[in-house]
Parts: sequence; C-alpha cells; structure tokens
Amino acid sequence: MAKAAVMVVDGDVRILRMMQSLLEMEGYRVMVAGDGRTALKIFAEEPPDLVMLDVMLPETDGYALCRCIREFSQVPIIIVTSGDSEEDKVRGLDIGADDYVTKPFSARELTARVRAALRRAACPGNHNGSTFSCRGLLIDFTARRVSSRGKEVPLTSTEYKILSYMAQNADRVVIPDQILEHVWGDKYLGATHLLQVSVARLRRKLGDDARRPTYIMTRPGIGYVMMGEA
Repeated sequence: MAKAAVMVVDGDVRILRMMQSLLEMEGYRVMVAGDGRTALKIFAEEPPDLVMLDVMLPETDGYALCRCIREFSQVPIIIVTSGDSEEDKVRGLDIGADDYVTKPFSARELTARVRAALRRAACPGNHNGSTFSCRGLLIDFTARRVSSRGKEVPLTSTEYKILSYMAQNADRVVIPDQILEHVWGDKYLGATHLLQVSVARLRRKLGDDARRPTYIMTRPGIGYVMMGEA
C-alpha cells in the first residue's frame, strides 16, 4: 500500500525539518515548503494527501494559502498556529481547515492529528442505503458526492462526515459530543466551538439558512436534527 504524502508548509526552517523528520519516522512521504508560492508549485506537480500549514509565512499568511487551496482542492488541511486563542482556531476552521495544532506540540499529538485527518478523508462512514435525499439535497454515499438542487457541493472530508452522520440519523436529535466523537474522536469531546464552526460552514455551502433551516435544524441546548428523507 502506498504511503500517504504529507506537505508541510512552515516559514521556520528548524520547525519544518523537525516536522519532516517526525512524519518520515511514521512512514509518510513528506514534501516541504517554506512559503506559499513554493507550496502551490509543489501542489500542482504532486498533490499531497494532507497539508500541514503554519499560519506565519513569508509574503502571505497561512490563512490566505488555505483559502487558495480550498478553491481547487478538498485535501485535508491542518492549521499549525502559535496563537492559543479560540479566535485563531475558529478563523482557521472557518476558512476551510479540518483541524488545528497549537505550538508547542508533542510528537504524539502531531502524528495523532495527521492519522485522524487521513482516516476521516479515507473513511466516509457507514450508511444503510446508497443515497439520501431531502428537499433537493442528495447524498450519494457510494460516490461520496453531495449535490443541492442539482448542483454538486464540494465538501471537505470533515464536512462530508458530519453531513453523512446526520443523514444516517435523520429525524433524530444528535448531541454535539456524538458528532465530535464520530468525526474527530473522543479526545475532542466538549469542543463545541469546533463543531459549531464546521456546521456553520457546511450550512453555507448547502445554502441552508440557520434561522429558517431546510436541512439542518438546531435544538438549542440539545443538538442538531437532520430533516428526514423527502
């Protein structure tokens, strides 16, 4: 089985080499870039399976690069930030990142986040039928595609897994920790801001107004409900 390719983008050469060494010891093929321009050139030549992206880069920041990548790819992206504030983390998630790691981080945390992101991307989740439909929304579980009113909706692996989990539990209230554990793992229990940002981003892509939802309803203080099949 081919090893997963991870691209690490960081303006600090010492951290870049350290992350490269850690990931190579775990068996990954690692591509490195010290700036956004180099990262995009490498991406065009050999698209990676996952991107580790520092927010502090020369010429442009990691947030801008993340937005740029999201214009043409749904590859898993893990933001690496030295900022420990919730605002820094939410900003990265809101522009399309799948996860974040805060500096300083341990080798175990780094590799665990990478494994989890790759696992989410490779495993779309269980389902009872081949498709799910609701008011113009169609989820094709076999092809792992989502369309809304006939137009394909590009989702990240994390967004797809959230949506498919809700669809599998249609018409039932699912609490945040159920989704967090299913999508991110039990270490993320209680990280409600992570889920809130991801659901908000998912709703925008689906054209679903949170105030007058068509697909995903919020039960304040309880959780979410996916409307059942039409």
